[in-house]
Amino acid sequence: MPDIKLPNGNKIPFIKYIDGFEIAKKISKTLAKEARVMSVNGELKDLSFSIDKNAQVKIITFRDKEGLEVVRHDAAHILAMAVQELFPKTQVTIGPVIENGFYYDFSRKEPFTNDDLKKIENKMGEIVDRDEPTKREVWKRDEAIDHFKRIGEHYKAKIIEDIPKNEEVSIYRHGKWHDLCKGPHLSSTGKIGKAFKLTKVSGAYWRGDSNNEMLQRIYGTCWLNKKELDEYLLKIAEAEKRDHRKLGKEMDLFHFREESPGAVFWHHKGWTLFQNLIDYMRLKQRKAGYKEINTPEMLDKTLWERSGHWEKFGEHMFTSETPDEKIFAIKPMNCPGCVQVFNQGLKSYRDLPLKLSEFGKVHRYEPSGALHGLLRVRAFTQDDAHIFCTEDQITNECLSVTNLILEIYKDLGFENVLLQLSDRPKKRVGDDKIWDKAESALLEAIKQSKLKYEINKGEGAFYGPKIDFILKDSIDRDWQCGTLQVDLNLPSRLGASYIDNTGSKKIPVMLHRALFGSLERFIGILIEHYAGKLPFWLAPLKAIVLPITSEYDNYAKKVFEEFMKVGINTEVDLKNQKINYKIREHSLSKVPLLLICGKKEFDENSITIRRLGSEQQETLPLDKAIKKIYQKIKFL
Repeated sequence: MPDIKLPNGNKIPFIKYIDGFEIAKKISKTLAKEARVMSVNGELKDLSFSIDKNAQVKIITFRDKEGLEVVRHDAAHILAMAVQELFPKTQVTIGPVIENGFYYDFSRKEPFTNDDLKKIENKMGEIVDRDEPTKREVWKRDEAIDHFKRIGEHYKAKIIEDIPKNEEVSIYRHGKWHDLCKGPHLSSTGKIGKAFKLTKVSGAYWRGDSNNEMLQRIYGTCWLNKKELDEYLLKIAEAEKRDHRKLGKEMDLFHFREESPGAVFWHHKGWTLFQNLIDYMRLKQRKAGYKEINTPEMLDKTLWERSGHWEKFGEHMFTSETPDEKIFAIKPMNCPGCVQVFNQGLKSYRDLPLKLSEFGKVHRYEPSGALHGLLRVRAFTQDDAHIFCTEDQITNECLSVTNLILEIYKDLGFENVLLQLSDRPKKRVGDDKIWDKAESALLEAIKQSKLKYEINKGEGAFYGPKIDFILKDSIDRDWQCGTLQVDLNLPSRLGASYIDNTGSKKIPVMLHRALFGSLERFIGILIEHYAGKLPFWLAPLKAIVLPITSEYDNYAKKVFEEFMKVGINTEVDLKNQKINYKIREHSLSKVPLLLICGKKEFDENSITIRRLGSEQQETLPLDKAIKKIYQKIKFL
């Protein structure tokens, strides 16, 4: 008699076959109500799937991550179902689950409007209320292709043609409507509930190829209940207010142009912010024993071939051919150039660990549709460092790097950090003994941080394991920023070596370390984290002097000069406008301090200070105000 083994170790015997509905009922009535799909020997299946031999089974509910993803997948189907009920000539293409929701791509001549989205969402609600049964069928490939061509679904026919011949052609019916899909799905349309919302429409090329037809992509979000939906929508609304592209314009920090897509045009204030961040990091790195270098932005193709980047990364590299037919590539990363610096001169074990840092400008081709302000660019500055060390030094150096990264994140207002360790993949280079040392060193660094961590089994790079540092911002979004990677491959490929204490030549271990990853991206994250109200020491413009009337312009100039003398970055606004207008204007541009002066301040040689976000004011003698503010501009 075969058995079903449950996650708690209990077993459920059965005679011929059993499905998920029966298993859930045997466990509890509550579980039977909450069951959505099931895992059979690690593979997700519909609850109607029949089991006829021993199996390990877990019933998946709405509360499980997998359960919510299945609900979102059903929501995508119901979206497509609603669109075709309302707009019958529309062709459907693909509708996957994405983070926090789903989308579906449609081929339709007329563009969808916001009013259409409301109609579609209402129709989805009707389909949920109808509680249409869902059933899976397996069709013959040729019959499926002919069927979808016959009903005008040419995209579906093309998808089926591209399915490997050894795979089943799986069709799901929701009532009379049907779709090509691997599944699994819920047992009926009513199971998804109504905690969903359609959010936007955008363009998307068929299969991501700009040579193909432009489709219309409708996005939606779906949650466990209305409370979670409302919380998510509130978070999205808050994120829109904090959008760094909008704030960057208001704060006069940067802009982008079509003449150089994915490259930042930094304005004076934005470039000052950029340099403030670099100055802070330079100070931290100098104290930690790093030596800053700089390497060329363009290198011969042969170096990239030796490093392995040409084979694995070539399609993302910008290249140029010179009149003498040599091919050069603009660097997409700094590592090979750094190894060339290490290779200059004979190195001894006494020179290790050698920590070389670089603020290197790199370029990577990203599809134009993927570009997103500062968060996804083609030209950016990496805050790289490469540590060359012996095998015995791996643990200490990993601890040192982890502590430095966490210290810097804390200074910048990020204390909620998740660490992820990705260990050895099946295909890898290097001796397993060194992998053991590298992985144990990274794990020890993680444990000593006392932060939450996850282990991604087998997800390390082929050349070594790594730690990723994931920050959680002020509105609970995750950002993967810093990384620490142990490289057992590149030093050997590029001929790096040192002389050990026995006089033998050895290959160093190379640690790749990035604190922010990309300075441009991290500045975008900072702007959104603080909603533009950056920490005072980091803000590009600290204060602006505002005379109440033009009668006090000369005194305002004097205040400005006194602040600038001690290095407090200040401006003066002498425009012929009312003071309340100036206050609103400079508050919108997120200037931390407004220095207001009129008759009282002129008579008393003082200044009235108004802080961003507060209507309270403080009047201080000019010398005391300067001293008090100066103390706040120093690095932490």
